[in-house]
Amino acid sequence: MAKVLMKGNEAFGKAAIVAGCKYFFGYPITPQSELPEYLSRELPAIGGTFVQAESEVAAINMVYGAGGSGARVLTSSSSPGIALKQEGITYCAGAEVPCVVLDVVRGGPGLGSIQPSQCDYYMTTKGGGNGDYRTPVYAPASVQEACDMIIEAFDVAELYRTPVLVLLDGMIGQMMEPVDFEKERPHRELPAKDWATTGTKGERKPNIINSLYLSPEILEQHNYHLQKKYDLIEKNELQYEMDRTEDAELVFVAYGTMSRVVKNCINDLREEGYKVGMIRPKTVWPYPYKAFDEIPNCKNLFVVEMSMGQMVDDVKMGIAGRCPVHFYGRPGGMVPEPKVIKEKAIEIMGGVK
Repeated sequence: MAKVLMKGNEAFGKAAIVAGCKYFFGYPITPQSELPEYLSRELPAIGGTFVQAESEVAAINMVYGAGGSGARVLTSSSSPGIALKQEGITYCAGAEVPCVVLDVVRGGPGLGSIQPSQCDYYMTTKGGGNGDYRTPVYAPASVQEACDMIIEAFDVAELYRTPVLVLLDGMIGQMMEPVDFEKERPHRELPAKDWATTGTKGERKPNIINSLYLSPEILEQHNYHLQKKYDLIEKNELQYEMDRTEDAELVFVAYGTMSRVVKNCINDLREEGYKVGMIRPKTVWPYPYKAFDEIPNCKNLFVVEMSMGQMVDDVKMGIAGRCPVHFYGRPGGMVPEPKVIKEKAIEIMGGVK
């Protein structure tokens, strides 16, 4: 199987095409602008449609329309743009419109910076829009894994009729790595799209897709219906990695780019005789709370993020007070350095041996 060297943002676009996506609606913003640039060239070549909308708000509502017709549809942006799309995302969740949303995260709050960050964790995992809704959120750590997860995200979106988010930081979007698009992938049996607004052709009653329920009793039942779906997603779509945790006395928790930095720290610390490992969430919703039941020798948890510690709350829920939770992070587009991470880990473990 041949691998091709691609920049992350362009590879994400290629992955969407491999997944059968033919429609993209978006608006340029650093550090993800290469993605729509790539699709503006490649989608028309396969009979697809690329639209640079007048705004992020317009783009997500175009996604709503195309997804409602049963098409595989993608949008992407970076942090401030994803914030603007939140109303449309909750509309899609409420109306059960499948779509895939890529967030290539940059430093915030506000317009912030154009540097890589992980400061959209709260917005994407806790629901940035209104209502009792959830969206599956993938957190890849490499360009290859991102492409695999984007392809999977389209299937998951259709299987559960839900928006699916892929949470990437600017570093993964901008780096170049080899990617294999021909690898074998698990096959999912997907339901018929008999809900889609494709025209009745005189053969059935019209399908109506909306998220407005004026009767509170009917809206309550709709929320119960959605919750059953979210329960299934938590049961079936959870993904995480355990790295050398069997005997680890200190267990790092990190995702995305930071998990790669931490993995190098673990290699160094292991060579120096320290028993360390890592829990890496690959989905940050559903969150792998059960992974914290699989670290019997852990005396300390150490969360490392490119933020002020947005994942710490989930880690504390996972460990449920069984051991201390420590944190080190840098916000605003700064990346924690391996040397400092190692020093803080050794300090937590009681100092140099």
